[in-house]
Amino acid sequence: MQKQTDAYFLEGCLRCPLGGTERCKVLLWTDTLKALRQLISRTDLQEEMKWGVPVYTWRGKNILSISALKSSAVLSFFKGAILEDPFHLLEQQGNIRAGRIIRFTCPERVIELENELFTYIEAAIAFEKSGAKINLPPPELHVPEALQAAFAEDPSFEQAFFELTPGRQRGYGIYFSQAKKITTAMGRIEKYKAQIFNGIGLNDHYKKQNK
Repeated sequence: MQKQTDAYFLEGCLRCPLGGTERCKVLLWTDTLKALRQLISRTDLQEEMKWGVPVYTWRGKNILSISALKSSAVLSFFKGAILEDPFHLLEQQGNIRAGRIIRFTCPERVIELENELFTYIEAAIAFEKSGAKINLPPPELHVPEALQAAFAEDPSFEQAFFELTPGRQRGYGIYFSQAKKITTAMGRIEKYKAQIFNGIGLNDHYKKQNK
């Protein structure tokens, strides 16, 4: 495992053809990532390689990871949403609900924030040791315009949709809203209408095939 993590800092994650080249995101931020690694090595966390990046665990539980984006190196907390943020460093990355990241663009910044970072890391470890569960409120359901029109046209379809589990509702809502044109969205709705009437989620068939 040590060899795998060492290779990450030398060659990158190797998940794309840019690995090992000067355009590799990891190699753009090697010094900063090494500074983060050095800081984390002073904790009781175990270093492992998962998903092509160094992940730091406590008794097999994922606590944090380090990785590279185009514009920065990041320290990522898997359950960062439950952490207090006294130093206003935590950011939400995209639509990831539980995770939080701290961005760095130079190793000096890691050294400068050493005490603050240990505060976050120790809090994350303490939460995991407590055995507490992270409970986040469900995300709000977005009902795109095309879906609203379909409901207005067929109230029985609206009833069937809202009888789906919240997760299935969100899955369809996201998929329909991703269509750039309302005609495309309407086509998607029509395609999956029978499935919705039968209480089937967008990806249920795929999940069954992969069990």
